[in-house]
Amino acid sequence: MSNLDQQLRQRAYDEVKKHRREVEVDPYRLAYHVMPPVGLLNDPNGFIQFNGAYHLFYQWNPFKTDHGAKFWGHYSSRDLVHWEHHEIALAPSDWFDKNGCYSGSAIEHENKLYLFYTGNVKDEANNRETYQVMAVSDDGQQFEKKGVVINLPEGYTPHFRDPKVWKHGEHFYLIIGAQAEDLTGKAVLFCSDNLQEWEHLGPIAGAHMGPLNDFGYMWECPDLFELDGQDVLIFSPQGLEPSGIYYQNLYQAGYVIGKMDYEKVQYEHGLFIELDRGFEFYAPQTTVDEKGRRILIGWLGMPEEREDAHPTIEHKWIHSMTIPRQLKGINGKIYQQPVTELQELRTNHCAYENVELTTKAQGFEGIEGEALEIYLETLETVTQPIKIHIRNHANIVYHPTDKLVKLDRISYVDGKTVEERFCHLQQLTNLRIYLDTSSIEVFVNDGEEVFSARIYPKQEDQGISFAADGSERVKIEAWTLKSR
Repeated sequence: MSNLDQQLRQRAYDEVKKHRREVEVDPYRLAYHVMPPVGLLNDPNGFIQFNGAYHLFYQWNPFKTDHGAKFWGHYSSRDLVHWEHHEIALAPSDWFDKNGCYSGSAIEHENKLYLFYTGNVKDEANNRETYQVMAVSDDGQQFEKKGVVINLPEGYTPHFRDPKVWKHGEHFYLIIGAQAEDLTGKAVLFCSDNLQEWEHLGPIAGAHMGPLNDFGYMWECPDLFELDGQDVLIFSPQGLEPSGIYYQNLYQAGYVIGKMDYEKVQYEHGLFIELDRGFEFYAPQTTVDEKGRRILIGWLGMPEEREDAHPTIEHKWIHSMTIPRQLKGINGKIYQQPVTELQELRTNHCAYENVELTTKAQGFEGIEGEALEIYLETLETVTQPIKIHIRNHANIVYHPTDKLVKLDRISYVDGKTVEERFCHLQQLTNLRIYLDTSSIEVFVNDGEEVFSARIYPKQEDQGISFAADGSERVKIEAWTLKSR
């Protein structure tokens, strides 16, 4: 480890100690989500199960609550519920990553953990260079950088980053989010026999390729994997224009489903579907665990979009991860479901088996507070709008006539404006809501649709109420969730 590396790490640790008290007293500090100890957290990186533990690395700026030279922070967990924070995995200390150890992934090979990430370099005129870098660890804790393994190929701008690596058959593959020289987003594939020497196979998907035409100027954080017999490409395109109720955030995160032909280096796929219909969700990454589950964690944030307005900034931190979600392929669509391990957080269960919702909003004993899991199941075909009012700050509404689900919230920018996000839904059968101190994640119809958002209610507003425009019968359960 170089002197500069040691100095950067020590500065980061000093920053954590300096602001620990400010962070801890923030009433919006989350109860059971992964957060930074101080500073800014963004993309999940290197998500993997290694030596019996789940490792989750993350983009981290410990020095301020906006973007800058990123470290790789590091959490691990035995159960996806209780997370332990570790020493910094990567620091921006070398010529190839001096302006940031940007996003990447991990793979286990010969009982070692390999990290692949993008080294970001900028000159005084803010011109960018990017390098794909490898680091190796024997124990999953201490990492040695092995240097650059992929330089920028011809045909792309320096917006070339976020390597995701996996093994298929006898070969290793790596996919990178890129911008072609014609300023269109691409997903670019590489192949290797040894993880060190990589062959550029070219783009397998992108704007003006296949069914995606004018589809963004940059694709970030690609992730290609097999799910229930089909090949799924998750990515985060930048530059999509809003279209009706779709693409309403500054940037999007979603997927296409198809079939990857590794011999011909061809990927035929369908249209893009958003993974999350909420306000804050970006740069998701997946892994397969020893149980064979494909698990996703996303950044419960949005780059560059009103980040300076989050109220946590005055307490020297910003952003979190989503809860872990298991992915399933059902009828040509990805369903997301909270991992079953999260049930360990449950306490103080209450159930109301046959509730008639009416125009008069009803609260129920035991369904209130800051950290809750709420489950609502409809007992008959819904014909009237159903509304759940959350902590005097947010609403979940199903409109059966319009066949729309809506999540709205009071804007954290001005504390007044009501913001809305929607998805189409033929019929509502159930809702599962994970509510935390300053976040909400809504799983509709067993994860057919999902909404994720940060919310900042007043501390004294603890109530949850339920109503319908007419008469609708439902079952409601709830659990208080313990802090991790």
